[in-house]
Amino acid sequence: MSRLKNIFEQNKGKKVLNVYCTAGYPHLESTLEVMEALQKDGANIIELGMPYSDPLADGEVIQNSGLVALKNGMTIAKLFEQLKGFRQKIDIPVVLMGYLNPILQYGFEKFCQDAAEVGIDGLILPDVPEYEYESNYRQIVKRYGLDFIFLVTPETSVARIRQLDELSSGFLYAVSSSSTTGKDKDFDEVEKYLIKLKTLDLKNPVLVGFGIKDKESFDKATQYADGGIIGSAYIKVITGNENIEESTNTFLHSILN
Repeated sequence: MSRLKNIFEQNKGKKVLNVYCTAGYPHLESTLEVMEALQKDGANIIELGMPYSDPLADGEVIQNSGLVALKNGMTIAKLFEQLKGFRQKIDIPVVLMGYLNPILQYGFEKFCQDAAEVGIDGLILPDVPEYEYESNYRQIVKRYGLDFIFLVTPETSVARIRQLDELSSGFLYAVSSSSTTGKDKDFDEVEKYLIKLKTLDLKNPVLVGFGIKDKESFDKATQYADGGIIGSAYIKVITGNENIEESTNTFLHSILN
């Protein structure tokens, strides 16, 4: 059983918390320190962002963290170097979130191979269309035992939701609206959308993201989902805060307790 499947099995009846952090932020060598703090303080999954100069789905907070990380010298090669041996300390699932262009420059198969070798569990690449994934990348992703997570929005048709659910493994990422990350959401509208997803009896667990920033929004967003994803709110917490462990502990405990 994959780590992602296992985490949902272990947390049956509880809400799974996936926290996004940007590799190489706030400092180049912060990656593992942040990841260790997230595991220690209650995150169930780590979504590790690979900084990119043109992140279409990301709002200002995550964009800025990515630009800082790039200025710090973060690259895909540097990230894999940092991640060597990370499984000695971290046993929760870790998925890489990023965009296709830098991965193609690195070499898609080499990227999947290196990700699998260091112990990464899955990939979230929002700018990969399902047709391209099926025809060009699916076999490679499966060859290296990685999960691949697609995103769905309130505007995604039922037929396409089913198709993306079929192509996904690990979980399905339910974007709470079609705007970028970090924006406040109307959770009444989100609720209708999540109820619709729940009635579809999808094969993958559903995690909802975009706009979750505190206990209230986490609880509301996860009422009809298997868990939630927090990104911008966490990046804000560690921005300018030298004590990553303490700030992570305070923030995650405020969400989970």
